[in-house]
Amino acid sequence: MGVPGPFPGTPGRTDAPAADREEVDRALDRLGAEYEAIETSLLALQDHAGRRLLEGADLTGTTKERWAAAERSITVLWSLFDAYTAALEQARVLRTRRRWPSAQELAELRELLHGDAVAVPDVADGSPGDGPAGPGERFSLVGLVERMNGLYARSLDVIVAADAVWSTLPARIDLLSAELQRTRSLAHSVGVRPGEHPAGDDLERITGELLRLRARVIEDPLAFWVSSSTGSSAPGGGRPDTERYDRAARALEDIRREVAAVLDVRQDAERRLMQLRDVLSRADRTLTEARQARGEVLAKIAASEVPAVSGPSSALHEQLAAAADYRRRAQWHRLSPLLESLEDEAEEELHRARESLTAVTAPLAVRAELRGRLDAYRAKLARHGMAADPLLIERYDLARRMLWSAPCDLRAAEQAVRRYQQAAVEALAAPQLEGRGES
Repeated sequence: MGVPGPFPGTPGRTDAPAADREEVDRALDRLGAEYEAIETSLLALQDHAGRRLLEGADLTGTTKERWAAAERSITVLWSLFDAYTAALEQARVLRTRRRWPSAQELAELRELLHGDAVAVPDVADGSPGDGPAGPGERFSLVGLVERMNGLYARSLDVIVAADAVWSTLPARIDLLSAELQRTRSLAHSVGVRPGEHPAGDDLERITGELLRLRARVIEDPLAFWVSSSTGSSAPGGGRPDTERYDRAARALEDIRREVAAVLDVRQDAERRLMQLRDVLSRADRTLTEARQARGEVLAKIAASEVPAVSGPSSALHEQLAAAADYRRRAQWHRLSPLLESLEDEAEEELHRARESLTAVTAPLAVRAELRGRLDAYRAKLARHGMAADPLLIERYDLARRMLWSAPCDLRAAEQAVRRYQQAAVEALAAPQLEGRGES
C-alpha cells in the first residue's frame, strides 16, 4: 500500500494558489490509483493463506495476543477504507456535476482532496497512536492512507511471520520424526532400548521433545519467530527460530552414529575379538620374555638396577571373557563400548610389555655394545700390525675377562674398555707423529 505524494496547494493558507480543473483531475487520478492499490492489498490480505490458518487455529501465548490485535487492526482498516472510498466517491460526484466547475465547487473539491474532510467512525484497534482517537476525528485523504499503511504493515507482519513458521518448522519436525522412527526400529533390533542403553533413553526423550515442539509451533508460531537483526520494518522481516529443532536433530544424529557403531560391532565382532586375543597374547608373551630376561640379567650382570616386571593384566582378560559372553548372547549394545575400550587398553598393555622388555634387557645391550667396541679396536690394531703390543694385550685381556665373565660388572668393564680404547688410539697415532718429525 503506497502513500500518494503531496497535492498542489495547502489547505488553510491564504497564499495558496487556487486549484484549477486540471489540478483537481490529476489529484483524482492519483487518488483513484491509490484506491485501487489499497483495495488490491486489502483483498490479498483477506485471502492470504496465513490469515486463514490463523483464523482457524486454536492459538495461545504471543500469537494469540498479536493475532487478536491484528484482527482489530484489520477491522479498522476496512472501516478506514470505507471512509476513504466514500470521500473519494463524493469528490468524483462533485467533479462530474459539470464540465467546468465553479470557483465554489473547486474550493469544495480542494477541501475534500486536501483538507481534513474525512470523518471516520469510532472503531479503535488497540494500537496506540494508530487507531481513531474518538468520535468526530477527521483525516485528510493522505493522512488516512498513512494510517492505513501502518495498520496494514503490522497486520501483515503477524500473518507473514506465522505463515513462515508454519511453512518451515512442522514439515521439518515431521521429517525428523520419521527419521526418528527408523532409527528407533534399527536401535531396537540391536538391543538399544529404553532402560537398557543410554541411547534408548535419549530416543524417548527426543520423541517427547518433538511432540511438544510440534504442538507448540502449531498453537503459538510467533514464539518461534526471530525479528530481523537489521531492524528492517518490512512485514515478515526475520526468520523462524529453529534452535530447539536443531538441538533435537543433532542429538538424533549422535544416536544414529552410535547405533551404526553397534551394527558394525554385530557384523565384525568375531574378527575384533580375535584381534584382541592376539594383542593380549603377544603382550603376555612379551611380559614372559621380559621376566625371563630379567632373571638372565640378574645372573649375568652385576651392579646394575633391573626393574621388576609385572604379570599379565587379569582385568583385561576378564573383560575379554565378558566381551565374548556378550557376543554369544547377542548383546551388541553392551559389546560395542566394551570392545572400543578394550582395543585401546590392549594396545597400551602391549606397549607396556615391550617397554618392560626393553628396560630389563638394557644391561645386556650395553654389554653387547662394549664387546663389539672392544673387538672392533682389536681388529683395527691387527690391521696395522700392532695387536702384539704387550700393554694393549694386557688391557684387552682384562677388558675381555670382565665382559665374558658372569656376573659382569658393567661399570668396571666399561672403564676397562675405555682404557684399552685410549691405548689403541695412542698407539695408532704414534707412527703418524714420528713420520711428521722425520719430514
